Amino acid sequence: MLVLPGAKALDVGIAAHVFAKRPSMPYDVRVCGERAGTIDGWNGLAYAVDHGLETLAWADTVLVPGHRNPADTTTPPGVITAQRAAHERGTRIAAISTGAFTLAAAGLLDGRRATTHWHYTRVLREQHPRVDVDENVLFVDAGQVLTSAGAASGIDLCRHLLRRDHGVALANQVARRLVSAPYRSGGQAQYVPRSIPEPLGDVFAATRAWALEHLDDDLTLTALARQANVSARTFSRRFAADTGITPMQWVLRARVDRARELLERTDLAVTRIAELTGLRSDTSLRRHFGALLGTSPSAYRAAFRE
Repeated sequence: MLVLPGAKALDVGIAAHVFAKRPSMPYDVRVCGERAGTIDGWNGLAYAVDHGLETLAWADTVLVPGHRNPADTTTPPGVITAQRAAHERGTRIAAISTGAFTLAAAGLLDGRRATTHWHYTRVLREQHPRVDVDENVLFVDAGQVLTSAGAASGIDLCRHLLRRDHGVALANQVARRLVSAPYRSGGQAQYVPRSIPEPLGDVFAATRAWALEHLDDDLTLTALARQANVSARTFSRRFAADTGITPMQWVLRARVDRARELLERTDLAVTRIAELTGLRSDTSLRRHFGALLGTSPSAYRAAFRE
C-alpha cells in the first residue's frame, strides 16, 4: 500500500482492513511511502510507514489510497518513476478514489477507462485528457490497472481483487467480516440522483438481500416488485437508476456469482448447481457463465482448484 501525503484515513483503512493479516488471508501486506518515516495525512492524522518506494519492486499488487486536493497536488517524480517501473514488471496497480490522479500522473491510465470520486471526475478529465473517465461506476477493472470511486467503493474494488485472486468464497467471507454488501458490481452507479427517495433505496437494499437468499426461486420482475411493495414499473425504473443495471440483469449476475462459489467450494454436479442457483439447467448455466466470464463452469472449477 502506497501512502502519500494527504492520504485519506478511510481509504488507507479500507485497504488495510480488507487485506488484514489473518490465517485465512493469503497476502503479505507492507505499507510504504516515498520514504520510510512519518507521513502527514488529513484532518490531523499521520501515518508511520516502515518502507520506502523500493517496496514497489517487491509487490505483486500496489494499492494507492486517495488523498485530499488532488487537483492541486503534484505527484513526486520518484513516485512516478517507481510506479512506471512496477507497471513494466507486470505489477498490478489499483487506486482507491482520488488515488487515480497518482496513476494518471505516471501515464498508467492513458488510453484506458478509469474512474474516481464523482466530485473529481471532471478535474481528472481536464488534467488528463488521454484518460477515458467514467463517472457512473463504482470501479473499473482495466486488467493490470484498476480504479475505484470514492470511499466505500474502495471496499468493492478490494473485494473484486480478492475474487480475481482467490474466488468468490473468500471475497464473500471478507464481506461477512466487514458486514458489507455481498454483491455490488463495478457497473453500479456511484452517484444516486437525489430525486430517488432515500427510504426507497433502503427497501431495495432489503429486496436485494432477500433475492440473494432466494436465487433458486422464480425471481420475476413481478415477484421482486411485490417483495419491495411497489409496482413493477416503479421497481424496474428506480432499480436501474440506483444500480446502473436492470433488476433481471442483477439477478442473473448474482446467480452466476453463486454458481462460482458452489463450483469453488463443493463437488456438486453442474446440473445440481444450476438448480440451486435458479438457472434451471446446465445448458442455461453454461450459456450465461460463458457470456459473463468467458469460460465454462467445468473449466472454471478446474482452473480454480489448480
